[in-house]
Amino acid sequence: MAASTLAEVARLAGVSLATASRVLNGSARTPGPGIAERVRKAADSLGYVPNAQAQGLARSSSGLIGLIVHDIADPYFASIARGVQKTARDQHKMVLLATTDGTPDDERAAVAAFAARRADSIVIAGSRSTRAQDGAANAALAAELDRYCRNGGRVGTVGHPIVGTTSPEGYHVVAVPNEELAAELARELSAGLHPDGFTIIGGPDGLLTSDDRIRGFQRGLAAAGVPQAEVLRTGFDRAGGYEAGLTLARSLRGTRNPEAMPRGAASRPCVFAVNDVMAIGTVAALRAKGWKVPRDVMVAGFDDIETLQDFRPPLTTVHLPLEELGRLAALGGVEVSGEDAAARPGVTGNVILRRSTGTGSAAHPAGQDR
Repeated sequence: MAASTLAEVARLAGVSLATASRVLNGSARTPGPGIAERVRKAADSLGYVPNAQAQGLARSSSGLIGLIVHDIADPYFASIARGVQKTARDQHKMVLLATTDGTPDDERAAVAAFAARRADSIVIAGSRSTRAQDGAANAALAAELDRYCRNGGRVGTVGHPIVGTTSPEGYHVVAVPNEELAAELARELSAGLHPDGFTIIGGPDGLLTSDDRIRGFQRGLAAAGVPQAEVLRTGFDRAGGYEAGLTLARSLRGTRNPEAMPRGAASRPCVFAVNDVMAIGTVAALRAKGWKVPRDVMVAGFDDIETLQDFRPPLTTVHLPLEELGRLAALGGVEVSGEDAAARPGVTGNVILRRSTGTGSAAHPAGQDR
């Protein structure tokens, strides 16, 4: 059965097509209440479904927020998405979601799709890349976003600006002090643990969030008078953390025997994975090769994702208010732009020491790995 048309509604109500459109699409120019009621009754009787794009044109608002994340299955992005959703609900808007695996080319395609649907704003969460191989895709993404902003769109990003954008209006960045918080984590671990060396498990070189956290951690070690950490580069996800954990396990096997390690040994290496899902993968790999956390190796992460509530041993990490990041990014895109948007504050976080580094809560005894 074919869908009813606006022309059929207008004919049944005895009004012009323009009048029916003004009533059903929400134009500021509306006819008298008697005519409007007649049009609505005609639409109901025909089962007419209004065209969302036509409504957007009439109201100068589509009621849509586009959200672009790397991977919605990652708890980091799921929490940010929850914050965006809450803001959208408060604004009586709906969220369109695109996942891109962190590739600028897929992000560009998502922006183009959202722009074609006249989304009121777009939120982009996920680390920016300055890698040479992403140069052309970054330029295409920036051009697409600049065009969207020049046509009245607004963009909120989490952590860093979009690489290469030139439009002076429409952008809002929710700043995250990744470098400062990683430095604080390094200082606290150095002061309280005196480990047998540090290793950083980071993402690919040129991934800005990872680079900031690596740089900050190294700076914190230097401030504490501790030698710089070795850096293992891998994928910026759990699989990357697992692969790095296997590499780490092989190197540890050459210097010590996990079966002979005394419980609670004073001299243990400490691993900092630049996000929690990488830390979870690292712990899984170490465990698979016979190493206990924190008995043999201490591990810390970053983000404090919701999954950590059920992770054992409880993971030392840096807490970020992830839902608040999403909320602020969505608010910046919907409500303000230009200088007012730039003045909106970012967020901060704090170090949380837990059992994975032999510190924090005593709920799980030192050396226990579950």
